[in-house]
Amino acid sequence: MEWSDEGIILATRRHGESSLILEVMTRARGRHLGLVRGGRSRRQQATLQPGNTVSLVWRARLDHHLGTFTAEAVTLRAADLMRAASGVYGLQAVAALLHLLPERDPHPQLHAGLETILAHLHAPDVAGPLMVHFELQVLADLGFGLDLSECAATGTTDDLVYVSPKSGRAVSRSAGLPYHDRMLPLPAFLNEASRASGRSSAGDVDPATLADAFRLTGFFLNRHVYEPRGLAPSPARDGFIEAVRRALTTPTEPPD
Repeated sequence: MEWSDEGIILATRRHGESSLILEVMTRARGRHLGLVRGGRSRRQQATLQPGNTVSLVWRARLDHHLGTFTAEAVTLRAADLMRAASGVYGLQAVAALLHLLPERDPHPQLHAGLETILAHLHAPDVAGPLMVHFELQVLADLGFGLDLSECAATGTTDDLVYVSPKSGRAVSRSAGLPYHDRMLPLPAFLNEASRASGRSSAGDVDPATLADAFRLTGFFLNRHVYEPRGLAPSPARDGFIEAVRRALTTPTEPPD
């Protein structure tokens, strides 16, 4: 058995004295593991780092075997990601989310989302909303997608400001007002109708709005994914949220 593809390295772990087991995210084969013989050598050290994109060849005698990887560098971004807290925690957070997926199950939208997030982790004001959308896509791919397109009670697409914690569907202001204390806020940048009309974008995000967004995705991740599996969210998620919050609330120095 043999195939070739590009993959983004999610994690590595030592195997024996000189080898590594590589965990990667590929477009066609999803999350995939393989052994890199001699992967701990100085020659391969810079290439086989989480966050890097590598060209892979996987070989195994049978399809269900772990198999071996040979890897060559395509995009080396790991060093840049390590320069900021949002990069360090962001990479760990997305890797932990992808670890929830079955191995070798393709998820092309999550692969594309991972590429986009890694390209923007140096810009917390962009990376924060991207991470929220990534978490929503993880929920959708696991079968627990939220419906934020119209009001669950009235069918309207206008003035959607709540999400029902029971159904995971959007609720308009008028329909949700009597149950305000029980509802989850729907940030404007997640309102599908507003985004489609151009009335809202990721540029509208402030720290409070972003906190509401992460509270929303965290609620449904806990209910549908972590608690049923007896798992806890990765601490990297809180680290990323805090790093983004600090970046958004710290005044920038004016240029000289």
